[in-house]
Amino acid sequence: MERLNGKIALITGGVSGIGLATARLFHEQGARLAVTGRDRDSLSRAQEEFGNDVLVARSDAGKLSEIESLIGQVKERFGRLDVLFVNAAIAKPAPFVFVTEEQFDETVGINLKGVFFTIQKALPLFTHGGSIIVTTSIANQMGSPNFSVYSASKAALRSLVQTLGLELIAKGIRINAISPGPISTPMFDRFGLPDDMVQGIKGEIERKSPIKRFGTPTEVAKAALFLATDESSYIVGDELVIDGGMSLL
Repeated sequence: MERLNGKIALITGGVSGIGLATARLFHEQGARLAVTGRDRDSLSRAQEEFGNDVLVARSDAGKLSEIESLIGQVKERFGRLDVLFVNAAIAKPAPFVFVTEEQFDETVGINLKGVFFTIQKALPLFTHGGSIIVTTSIANQMGSPNFSVYSASKAALRSLVQTLGLELIAKGIRINAISPGPISTPMFDRFGLPDDMVQGIKGEIERKSPIKRFGTPTEVAKAALFLATDESSYIVGDELVIDGGMSLL
């Protein structure tokens, strides 16, 4: 049985990592899809993979004008939304004393402002209830040196999901979060660190992990699918942790 048959879903940050794995799973489960990203090569690969059935849109998640344009494209193509997965985010690690205003504004602009206004602008497309899913991170509850801005932005999202859980339920819209731990995505490759340093960091994370490995994007996608369906109909304003036990340490 296709668990999202007939549903319209928008996934931001949907052309790589967790977003792409979720797009594939939603598509397999019968959803009609729109996905976004900023990298032109990733966008092209996604369009080639999904074909014309899926709306693949270049959109900067931190710019209000591009968010509004995206929602307009979704409305024109599909007319409504049933599922919104707000997944686009960036992480630019730096020691606290070296964080610049530019780094702060870019991270908060995409990870908090972008999520806030994507939800706000998408709300009119929800006509008969629906599900909104936000990607947070276990960094929002754990001390994460060099990730001060990223962690704070994700903690703000956890609070936002709780507040909107109460505000939106009267409209029949459920909002929840998924909070991934260490997941095998291209994120580490974007930090600009030498390969040997990246491998050392990954090895240390695996050593500390209770489950002794990274999670896969598909494992997170399955949680997003659960929250997107009526199987999670009594879950509101919650945060589902997917971290192999890391946050228990």
